[in-house]
Parts: sequence; C-alpha cells; structure tokens
Amino acid sequence: MTNVDQWPHLHDAGTPDSPVLLLLHGTGGTEHDLLQLAQRLAPGAGYLAPRGPVQEQGMNRWFRRFGEGKFDVDDVVRRAGELADFVQWARQNYGLGERKVIAVGFSNGANIALATVLLHPQALADVVAFSGMYPLGDRSFDGDLSGTAVALFNGEADAMAPVTSVTQLKSVLDNTGSDVHQVVREGGHGVHPVEVDAAATWIGSRTAPAAG
Repeated sequence: MTNVDQWPHLHDAGTPDSPVLLLLHGTGGTEHDLLQLAQRLAPGAGYLAPRGPVQEQGMNRWFRRFGEGKFDVDDVVRRAGELADFVQWARQNYGLGERKVIAVGFSNGANIALATVLLHPQALADVVAFSGMYPLGDRSFDGDLSGTAVALFNGEADAMAPVTSVTQLKSVLDNTGSDVHQVVREGGHGVHPVEVDAAATWIGSRTAPAAG
C-alpha cells in the first residue's frame, strides 16, 4: 500500500470559501499539468495536485493496465482506495474542514476519479471527467451514489474512451442516483475549450451559496 502522505503533490489553499479542485493528470503527466486549467475552471479555488503513483514505461499513471483500454481492475479498486485516503489525509493535513473537494481529471486521471466516486463517495462526491470511461471493466456496480454529482465530457470519436464504455458509465451513474451532466462533442481524446467553459459553469453551480 502506498503511503499517501508521501505522494508528491502540489497544494494551494485558495480563498477560504472556495472549493478545492483535486487535479488528476493523464498518462505520462505530472502534478503540474492541470494547474492552468484549474484557474480557468474556478479562479481563486484551492487545489490539490498529486502525482500518479504507478509507473508504466517511465510514465506516471494512477493504476496499472494490461493494454490500451484493458484495465487491471483489481489495481483500479486498490488505487481508488488510496486516492480516497489521500483526500481524507489532505482534509486533515491542510485543515480543509468541510470545503467541497471537486475532482478534475483527464483521461487516466478521469478514470481514477470516476472509480473513486463509485467506490468511495463519502470521500469524493463531485467529479469533472474529461475523456473518461467506465473504470471497472466487466464488473457490475450497484452502489448508492445519491448525493454525488458527475460531469462527463467526451468526444464522440474517442478511440481511447469508446462511446460504448461512456454509455455504460452514464447508465451506471444514473441508475445509482448520481446527478449526471453529460456533454458529447465532435472529435476525439482531449479537452476542448467548449468543455472547459461548460465545466466552469457546472463547478459554479455546485459551489454557489444556497439561496436564503
């Protein structure tokens, strides 16, 4: 088991009443990759940006895989537990209190965020997933995700996150009570400016003060 308190990561507290974005890079990325994106999504927000603990031919990843699109699901489950532990550790270590933590993940980072909200919704309840897919392979899922919210952003021609897997993911989220927002655009793998704008709006809606 990886000691999550020893994960390389970046942290910024942001403004006291802002959300904290959990920034999860894609394969081969680092904890620096999504910092500029964070400022576009939620200016002034705090962030936690850890580095994926798994190595694949010298590339940082969040979990092992057997090949493109063929995840080691046992490792996905294990690493999702570690990410949940990291979030809980960071809450205590950085005094985050009850501030909302919203995961923002791209590709492999989106997939570990999705696995974590599926398996540990008490630790991570809000996810923005760019180019993500169903992370649990051929395993079914029937947990209770009421109280969670997930924004899915995918390209309709994304060979790395096939539409069949994305459709399965949305069905699982819908059927287990998650509040799902989905945008499917033309094109393939990546983060499109239209998606960034939509994600910023979604994050704003999740963090706006309740009307009194």
